[in-house]
Amino acid sequence: MSAADIAKISEQEAALVFDRFDEAAAYEIGTKLRARASAEKMPIVIEIRFWDRLLFYAALPGSTASNTDWVRRKLNGVKMFQKSSYRMTLEQNSPNRLFRPDYGLNPADYVLAGGGFPIHVKDTGVVGGIGVSGLPQRQDHAVIVDALATFLKLDAAALALPPEA
Repeated sequence: MSAADIAKISEQEAALVFDRFDEAAAYEIGTKLRARASAEKMPIVIEIRFWDRLLFYAALPGSTASNTDWVRRKLNGVKMFQKSSYRMTLEQNSPNRLFRPDYGLNPADYVLAGGGFPIHVKDTGVVGGIGVSGLPQRQDHAVIVDALATFLKLDAAALALPPEA
């Protein structure tokens, strides 16, 4: 567990807050993220959702149905705990990627893996999530942070996690 990474992710979560979020924002973020992933040949699945419905989905070459399921499980944790799945992964420090049994969370529906991030709207709270799966978890997380920072016109480099040691 890296306390510095957890602190940085908390900073990302505090900074990456929307004044408003709607279908048009989801589409813009999703299409730009898909274009980047396509250009860089990332074998990922991208999902953006309100908790009650899917807003954007893309599966790029090299991704699998397993990636879609990983995104679902990551976003279930984001919904439950209102924070990024990578932060939870680092905080829990579970070698098998499972929540502790006392949480009572079914491993078929919840996983500790980076690549799920809350969509937080100012004065409203977390209304949905964005998920990516197909890269190592730190990269799944970084792709999302970069996309959200760019959309919100924030300094993506300043918000980025440092390279893994």
